[in-house]
Amino acid sequence: MELALSASSSLRISALNTHRNTSSRQPKNPIKQTSKSFDLFFKISEHLPSSSGLCSLKRSSKLGPNRHYRRNSIRACSQAGAAGSDPILNKISDFKDACWRFLRPHTIRGTALGSTALVARALIENTNLIKWSLLLKAFSGLFALICGNGYIVGINQIYDIGIDKVNKPYLPIAAGDLSVQSAWLLVIFFAVAGVLIVGLNFGPFITSLYCLGLFLGTIYSVPPLRFKRFPVVAFLIIATVRGFLLNFGVYHATRAALGLPFEWSSPVAFITTFVTLFALVIAITKDLPDVEGDRKYNISTLATKLGVRNIAFLGSGLLLVNYVGAIIAAIYMPQAFRRSIMIPAHTLLALSLIFQVCFMGLLSKLISTVTRM
Repeated sequence: MELALSASSSLRISALNTHRNTSSRQPKNPIKQTSKSFDLFFKISEHLPSSSGLCSLKRSSKLGPNRHYRRNSIRACSQAGAAGSDPILNKISDFKDACWRFLRPHTIRGTALGSTALVARALIENTNLIKWSLLLKAFSGLFALICGNGYIVGINQIYDIGIDKVNKPYLPIAAGDLSVQSAWLLVIFFAVAGVLIVGLNFGPFITSLYCLGLFLGTIYSVPPLRFKRFPVVAFLIIATVRGFLLNFGVYHATRAALGLPFEWSSPVAFITTFVTLFALVIAITKDLPDVEGDRKYNISTLATKLGVRNIAFLGSGLLLVNYVGAIIAAIYMPQAFRRSIMIPAHTLLALSLIFQVCFMGLLSKLISTVTRM
């Protein structure tokens, strides 16, 4: 303890002396002087003992602009402090974190929300048929959907390692946190577990729809077809899997579990149409941040062909059509929808979208004007 205190005190004294000696001399270039101070700080921090509880900070030009790296660095520091020096616990924690990032959590949220909405809709229409015994079946179906989602996003990461190193270097395979062999084992597990769960619980028709979704996800990423190279086919596949197949399959499976034949209703048709168009917007705008890597590897997307700005406006326009369509549906079909909820909610969403598009347009013009000066 005395050694640590004396060391820190000497560092402070030397830093103060250095400041006093140099305060009388104003540097010609204060930016370079600040850079030297940071260099000294990083050199000192690298030699601090690990028992002090501080995580050594290292500069990296790749980590700076990416919030995912900063988040992972903070997580790594906290895990190291929690796990101590046990290498087994550290490896387990790192592998668990890599697997979670491999699943692309934001896609899981969309799958879970969409399926939950349709199950709730089917149950609201038939409250007298609700049984507690169906709860386990519902959770098994949700797990099967998560497995299917994990297979599709996982197979895409395996075949996009080079592109992800440019566009998404924080993904586990591209970052070196998960080996390709481990990724293949996870993908195979997701596919087998999902098909088995659906086949044992939901019958041959839903199983065929599930397998169709896996097949479309495979040909989207895997050579020689690799349909992600073709913009129109790529976004149609995404819209089909995440829009129509997901919604139709979940609603059909829920009614079958309740012992009812499938039939469309106005709310279900609206939900399916809304989510399908929303998935279409995701499909054409998801490549906006990936233009650099796609051009490097000759991946043709709408963003590389038409430009980021044009695709951003196109996606915003389609999303606005979705909100306006919801308002019109509520006005002309009051027997199927609650006007008091749908009209104000979608009006606010539409106005918010218009405001954001106008604001971002003005901001981009301002940035382009400043950069030309």
